[in-house]
Amino acid sequence: MKKVLIIGAGVSGLTTAHCLAEAGHKVLVLSKEFSPNITSNVAGALWEWPPAVCGYHSDLVSLERSKEWCMTSYDKFYQLAKEKGTGVYIKEAFFFFRSLVNDDDFQLKKMNEIRDNTKGFSHDASFIEKEGINPNIGLVDAYRYEAPMVDTDTYMKWIMEQVLSLGVEVVQGEINLELASIEKELKEKYNCDYIINCSGLGSIKLANDEMHPLRGALVRIKNNGVKFPILDKAYCVSFDQKTQEQNIVFIVPRGEDRVILGALAEEDEWDKNINLENYEPIREMFRRCKEFLPILKDVELDEKEPVRVGLRPLRKGNVRLDWEGDYSSIIHNYGHGGSGVTFSWGCAEEVVAMIANRVHHEKKLSESLTDSERIM
Repeated sequence: MKKVLIIGAGVSGLTTAHCLAEAGHKVLVLSKEFSPNITSNVAGALWEWPPAVCGYHSDLVSLERSKEWCMTSYDKFYQLAKEKGTGVYIKEAFFFFRSLVNDDDFQLKKMNEIRDNTKGFSHDASFIEKEGINPNIGLVDAYRYEAPMVDTDTYMKWIMEQVLSLGVEVVQGEINLELASIEKELKEKYNCDYIINCSGLGSIKLANDEMHPLRGALVRIKNNGVKFPILDKAYCVSFDQKTQEQNIVFIVPRGEDRVILGALAEEDEWDKNINLENYEPIREMFRRCKEFLPILKDVELDEKEPVRVGLRPLRKGNVRLDWEGDYSSIIHNYGHGGSGVTFSWGCAEEVVAMIANRVHHEKKLSESLTDSERIM
């Protein structure tokens, strides 16, 4: 058993804590903020094959690794959807396109990978008509598959309860210095063998990394069958990499009685004080979703929280999941962009494997030195 300090209590931090505790390690989570006041609660939390609809995934090495992470999470979420109180659901997710998928090498490759790795896949342009999508907005192709959808409010409470039940200690605190410069002091202060950095945008300081916020916003509407039939499917149109236009459509059921509409992907924007009243791009996003799916014309807003705004942790090299250095005890697990939920279980399991491999290597090295000492 090793003692591990995890910095950050978002979905990445708590999932990593869960997996490490299950593996028999003693875990302490340190975080400045906790749910519901964190980005993880704002997340769209629709499981997606990378890159996600918000785009901005440019590093090919990270993209290949992320496909493994997302499949680990896919299988885990399927299990969790069978349990009450997790906030995880399995629903049909439809993706629509402005050009034929078969004519776009990138989209065709992605679709074939989705077909081979998910349940319930079907490629059929007639979904546009069958699902009641507006036929006059230039969409010409579509496919669907079964996908986990996570009610983040319920899920973040559930996973916190899980880590506490596994004996994980959770404390509030803040670190503002580069971890590599205070590694020894942190290990002494928190009596730990390893430090896992799951701080998201906090890694600008903690890892001295070049990161940026990718601001997102979601409009929350009632899903009670009054203004439109109960919506139990997700509908998405991806970020247009060619035009870079803000034309994403993201319509996803949230729990039992809400639907979220989005989304924005605004790089280098830190201000979260935006809403339907003071920010035209949110109003345009709302209009775009209603134009896409006409049954949403007369939706009722969630009066308690009509809009949520969050900052995705965007990194040039995308996800960083590696050791600080060959002889460091720090593992970095951050930069998930808009895919923190999708990658969470896969990344957490890799952290467990990294520590297990390090422990095994150190044990072998110790045994080798002991044998040498016997010979001498």
